[in-house]
Amino acid sequence: MSTPDSTFFLTMLPTLTSSTPEVPAVEANATSCQQWEQVHHMLFHLGNLSLLLGLLIPTTLGLHMILLRLLLMTGCSLFIAWATLYRCNLDVMVWNVVFLVVNFMHLFFLLYKRRPIKIDRELRTVYKRMFEPLHVQEALFQRLTGQFCTIQTLKKGQAYAAEDKTSVDERLSILLKGKMKVSYRGHFLHNIYTNSFIDSPEFRSTEMHRGEKFQVTIVAEENCKFLCWSRERLTYFLESDTFLNEVFKYLIGKDITNKLYTLNDPTLSDKAVKKMDRQPSLCSQLSMMQMRNSMASTSDTDDVLNQILRGGSAGSSLPVTTPSDTALPWKC
Repeated sequence: MSTPDSTFFLTMLPTLTSSTPEVPAVEANATSCQQWEQVHHMLFHLGNLSLLLGLLIPTTLGLHMILLRLLLMTGCSLFIAWATLYRCNLDVMVWNVVFLVVNFMHLFFLLYKRRPIKIDRELRTVYKRMFEPLHVQEALFQRLTGQFCTIQTLKKGQAYAAEDKTSVDERLSILLKGKMKVSYRGHFLHNIYTNSFIDSPEFRSTEMHRGEKFQVTIVAEENCKFLCWSRERLTYFLESDTFLNEVFKYLIGKDITNKLYTLNDPTLSDKAVKKMDRQPSLCSQLSMMQMRNSMASTSDTDDVLNQILRGGSAGSSLPVTTPSDTALPWKC
């Protein structure tokens, strides 16, 4: 015997069954794109065209990265306008805003690296003459001279170094203005002119032997100005930059070589000295690598010096020196 509730349920069951929507059977491997949407707005295509042009820029172009970032930013901006005005799609707009901000930051960094570097007027000539021909960037030169480098002055007659008194471990300098005279025990050796190292032989000869003294006296013949590095801090900085370390090795070796080549006529390039009585050049008969690096350490230095000053031949009396006894950079 059926109850009223069960009778009502049985009566309504066919109706519920018939009202249930039928799920169409999807054939296997059938595509879900039955109808393609209409072509998007022109902003969408321009955005993709900007991305395509950015990817086609050759990497050999100097402004490759800057142009790439500009085109990527243009494409992102067009996508943002398309998603906002014509699609009303929030997620597309947000993602492109993120891409736009990232590319803008990268572009700003690239432009910052290309900013013009302001080098002091006093250092501009040194950079142009010595460092720029070796492809040292202005930013690197500014790092080299901006942190642990000072510009110092000497009045006429003041000494930069005194033989057997001044330590060679303290500094390395480049003459910016004026002229200096190098002498040994009161006898003239050679001059030092602008845009050249003042103590390059001592720097090279004492790289492995610290605590030594200058074997020559260096005096300012004019009011001089020179660029001075702390030797310890400069050495530490060069060890962290392989390229700049090689540049310094070349410059110092070239400076020593130039000094050796000008020993026979040390006043040739100085017009003012030609009007005066030329001082006898001890270096015309004795090499600077012996005078500035080996002579003070030999036992018969005084005898050799006296013989040279008397006009005798020094060829047979000079002690034989090897490359290890001198500061001349033979490999350079």
